[in-house]
Amino acid sequence: MPELAALGSGAWLSSVGTSFLVIGLAEFGDKSQLVCMTLASRHRGLPVALGAIAAFAVLNLLAVLFGAAVAAWLPGWVVTLAVAVLFAVFGMSALRYQDEEEDEEIEEKPGHGIFATTFLLIFLAEFGDKTQIAVAGLGSTGSAGAIWTGATLALATTSLLGIVAGRRLLNRLPLVWIHRISGTFFLALAAYALSRLIQDGL
Repeated sequence: MPELAALGSGAWLSSVGTSFLVIGLAEFGDKSQLVCMTLASRHRGLPVALGAIAAFAVLNLLAVLFGAAVAAWLPGWVVTLAVAVLFAVFGMSALRYQDEEEDEEIEEKPGHGIFATTFLLIFLAEFGDKTQIAVAGLGSTGSAGAIWTGATLALATTSLLGIVAGRRLLNRLPLVWIHRISGTFFLALAAYALSRLIQDGL
């Protein structure tokens, strides 16, 4: 029994780690991090961080619940194929990224507190975005709790990096290179998912 418990714990932590790595890399340098940078340059960092984390926690919960529901009635190979296609699309999209795509100015909505402003901006910007879809895809193939934990920790980390040190880092490493690294990683994940399909014989 202790061995089974350890195995279960190891699988859970592995899912957390996978989700953290995939979502963190996908979101690093993305628009939500730029929202945090912009708001933190005008306001205190703590309410910006709390608003962003709260928004991501809600978005990820919706995503993993949707992913878990899909997995309950779809064949495993269909889910795996869909995840592979999604990762491939994200990868190609990231590789096609151009510097001018992030030049849009992010405006703060009047009449809201810093926390509420950050929550609304992040929630609306990320709802249905590639990151939430990726979380839903991961949630359909693993433990929903583990995927939610890893994804939320990853997005909290990228938000904090954007608030604390993002500007300095992005001045040294162009966004286009960040997206190229992210795109290559997503394509590698798509290839891995397809290899699983081939090994399992669909």
